[in-house]
Amino acid sequence: MGLAQGQKKWRDLKATLLLIDEAGFSLVSPLKRSWSPRGQTPTSRTSLNHHQRINLLGALLVSPTFRKLRLSVRSFQCNLRSEHVILLLKQVLRLASGDIILVWDNHKIHASPQTQEFIEDHPRMHEYRFPICAPELNPVEFVWTQVSEHTAGFAPHNIQELHSRVQAGVTRTRSSKDRLLACLKTSDLSWK
Repeated sequence: MGLAQGQKKWRDLKATLLLIDEAGFSLVSPLKRSWSPRGQTPTSRTSLNHHQRINLLGALLVSPTFRKLRLSVRSFQCNLRSEHVILLLKQVLRLASGDIILVWDNHKIHASPQTQEFIEDHPRMHEYRFPICAPELNPVEFVWTQVSEHTAGFAPHNIQELHSRVQAGVTRTRSSKDRLLACLKTSDLSWK
């Protein structure tokens, strides 16, 4: 079924809408602005180790009336696999009561046999997919934009510094209903 049917079912069932996406952050953070005394070029030392990274799985839970918004994030220091997705789905099943309308992209960890079997074993979950190559539809992409904005201009020296900065960005977004609403409204999804 298409995304429009998923939105209709979300309202008809008065279910929790579950939007999921993944993102990665490495020790090589994007630099934004910096300052230094006039005539002196600013420098920022960073690691060139691209292999040390933090991968995040994020779930945005939305009630049908938008009164309740919740961001759940799990972080891993390895490549994401099906078992990581299943851990997040188990966490969401504990958080949300009633039916859940799950909407995500066509990433291979979402379409894997293990993940699909888990979803089939939980009839509360109704799965829908975003169209291919349409990240602008997924509000969780805009959560990652906010976290990236928080980490930009910061040059971590090790994975612990990166982890604490990323977690601070996630916490900043999670604790603000206005930021979460902005993620929903910025996406190209129709909320009518």
